[in-house]
Amino acid sequence: MSRQGIHRAPRRTLSRRYFLGLAALAAVPAGAATVQQLRSPETAAEATTSPGRVAETPAANPSADALPAGVAKGGGTVPFRNGKALLGAYLDLSGKTTAQALALRRRQMGREERILHVFYDWDDQLPTKLTGIADHAFPMVSWRGTGYADIINGSHDALIKRAARRLKAQKRPVLLRWGWEMNGDWYGWSPARNANSPDGYIESWKRLHGIFADEGADNVSWVWSPNWNSSPVADWNTFAALYPGDKYVDWVGVSGYNLHHETPDTIFGPIYRSYANHKPLMITEVGAVDNGGRTKADWIALLAQWVGNHPAVGAVVWFDTDTHPGYDEKWRLDTDSTSLAAFVALAKSARFSG
Repeated sequence: MSRQGIHRAPRRTLSRRYFLGLAALAAVPAGAATVQQLRSPETAAEATTSPGRVAETPAANPSADALPAGVAKGGGTVPFRNGKALLGAYLDLSGKTTAQALALRRRQMGREERILHVFYDWDDQLPTKLTGIADHAFPMVSWRGTGYADIINGSHDALIKRAARRLKAQKRPVLLRWGWEMNGDWYGWSPARNANSPDGYIESWKRLHGIFADEGADNVSWVWSPNWNSSPVADWNTFAALYPGDKYVDWVGVSGYNLHHETPDTIFGPIYRSYANHKPLMITEVGAVDNGGRTKADWIALLAQWVGNHPAVGAVVWFDTDTHPGYDEKWRLDTDSTSLAAFVALAKSARFSG
């Protein structure tokens, strides 16, 4: 069956135990276990054994219940709206086309997805349109990166220009999430795979940004999206070391999954406190493990409450799938009736009426 921009399959299948690093967690002191978050499901593609990760602890931060003055002007072509959060999904459901999956969620939630998240490899042709997306919704294209040298030396300029022209051809605002989770060691575009060079990542980002500008792709809103914590933990691999600068970023995104009973603030609080004073925030990938009973539903309710208390969050994009290869957890939002009810309540709340 045809699917547009589906999440990329891993090159090798990993067991759930290997992927989550449960053996490594057993060696972590109990007090630290609550801040362990391994990679999002996409990263099974290039997973390697690594030590436990810890969340960054940024310096001073804005109040959680007050909107910083500069944020209201942020978001680029997909503008941030004070008090309103866009709600969207990466959507790939077993046995359904994208259009069928969108129709199911529309019936369940009584509303459209405002962001439709799709994934593309570095050398793919990026989409000129997405089938089934609502007229008032925004595509979010997660575009995999490559080694920095191949971007910086200009040898991939033609490929980048082609990508810019194709997104420009959508003739609607598009969110571009290039080289996401760069602060992890599981992707070829991470500093950990490129001589521990955060400057190389930033130079690559700026080169792409400049080429898109030269091609007139001014409908693109740039989403810089690290993982919620870094691996390895090093000065060259922090949020601050990898940030391209306000001039080159429209939204600050973050990937974070509730795998080991983390609270939303454990996962998303550090990056919020680092950037909410000058950029709108977008939770670009999020999901929750179902540990039985109401555990998943209760976590969804906690997420809704956390977003409600953090006004610089302007979008949340659920990882809504049961098809991710090599991964046992079913991230779709309707794994049981209580989880679906909690998500519908979130979707119908005033905070998510963006």
